[in-house]
Amino acid sequence: MGVFTHEMEVTSTLPTARVFKAYVLESDTIFPKAVPHAIKGVEYLQGTGAPGSIRMVSFVPGLGIEYLKEKVDAVDPDNLSYTYTVIESDVFKNMIEKISYETKFSEAPNGGTIVNVTTKFYSVGDVEIKEEAIKDSLQNRSQIFKAVEEYLLANPDA
Repeated sequence: MGVFTHEMEVTSTLPTARVFKAYVLESDTIFPKAVPHAIKGVEYLQGTGAPGSIRMVSFVPGLGIEYLKEKVDAVDPDNLSYTYTVIESDVFKNMIEKISYETKFSEAPNGGTIVNVTTKFYSVGDVEIKEEAIKDSLQNRSQIFKAVEEYLLANPDA
């Protein structure tokens, strides 16, 4: 098994506590509203968001991905961090065993938020994951962050 690690940073003008709450604690309700053209729904198959919970994200038809299942590894509201692992997806195609995400939310100097994400792709056997596929995955993730920010700006009570 090979492990391919990538780091990404995104920023938001919104306060850190609000971004953490929307992206981590309320993502099951926020994501389908913020990204309706991509995310059809998020449902917990086991648990309600605490470590050990498993949830399924369903995507709208035609995107090349139908679903993924995530296992929550750690949620730390005090330190504004969140770790989870994608344990199953219809796009893994015997190439990827799992993908882990370590996300840290920090206050930016301007009062906004800096989100640092470390992503680890675990390949099956000696399969090499193409750099283009990794970049596409990170780009999609960045777009979700921005869509959530836009949704929160447009819906101050959300």
